[in-house]
Amino acid sequence: MIRRRLKTHAQTLVSRKRRGVLSMELIITLPIFGLLLLGLFEYSLLFASRGDVVEACRAGCRRGTLAFATREDIEEEIRWSLGSRLGPQAVIETEPGEYTGDEVVVTVRVPMSAASPDLLWPIGFGLKGREISCQSRMVKE
Repeated sequence: MIRRRLKTHAQTLVSRKRRGVLSMELIITLPIFGLLLLGLFEYSLLFASRGDVVEACRAGCRRGTLAFATREDIEEEIRWSLGSRLGPQAVIETEPGEYTGDEVVVTVRVPMSAASPDLLWPIGFGLKGREISCQSRMVKE
């Protein structure tokens, strides 16, 4: 025989008072959780793009250390390394050394808005005017 426990009048009143608690908790926490996910997505794209910029800058600087490398060779190497997403927006500054033992300096700057969508602007963290930059120095062979 199955016995059912009948609710008393006091238990019914308590359950009615707590009826919308879960919905209210979701309304409060879901926007915070959503912003956290958007931030995680945006920062992961920015960190990956930063790695690409650093790798491209170093590759261009290595190319500049070769004996007959020109500014165009260095820029071509950097744009090829950055690919079609970051390459066109990159600002490249080069100081190739003329003689063996001179320092080759390469600076690459890419706007953050080219690397990631601007997802956190509603909370005050915008990507406008911010850049990912890298500078490499090597000795010419």
